[in-house]
Amino acid sequence: MTKIVDHDQRRLLIAEAALRVIRQMGMKGATVRNIARESGLSLGALRHYFSTQDDLIDFSMRLVKERATARINKLIDLDIPLFPKVLRILLELLPTDDNKLAEMEVWFAYTAHYRSSGTAFDAEHDGVLDLVERMLHSMKESGVLRPELDCALEIERLYAFIDGIALHAFLDTKRVNYEQITNLLTYHMKSICTEESFS
Repeated sequence: MTKIVDHDQRRLLIAEAALRVIRQMGMKGATVRNIARESGLSLGALRHYFSTQDDLIDFSMRLVKERATARINKLIDLDIPLFPKVLRILLELLPTDDNKLAEMEVWFAYTAHYRSSGTAFDAEHDGVLDLVERMLHSMKESGVLRPELDCALEIERLYAFIDGIALHAFLDTKRVNYEQITNLLTYHMKSICTEESFS
């Protein structure tokens, strides 16, 4: 009997293999041959789903972004006060568990590769700045952000803060561990919000 292949599932399996290879070997090691070996497929079978290495890597990175977006959208839909909601959403941007650390590592590798490759690169491709802007504007409109603060400056400061924590965690996971990341972000957010919002 002919075996029925779920093509979407097969593409996902290949993308997962690509993410593991990128994490273990960096972008230079993310060759079609290495990814085929990791996924347990032949080169011919892999090329049936992705005709070029760039197609495969782009699909894998979209998968990382889509998973993070799905987690964030679930939190946005929660019926809870704004301060804890924003805090939980922003923590999704940071490596606060093993899965998110793995996602961040491959995202950094991807970003560094394409910035140095000479191809067109959108510096805001990860969507972090857009999300930070939306969160802080919502906080300002709801009276959660301290009224004397300059919202535009706080957006840039929080954006830099998130990127900085992520980079430090990437470079030194022992010093900047998961608990430390949560404590740092909570401390910062409390410093820019009204006391009533988190009491």
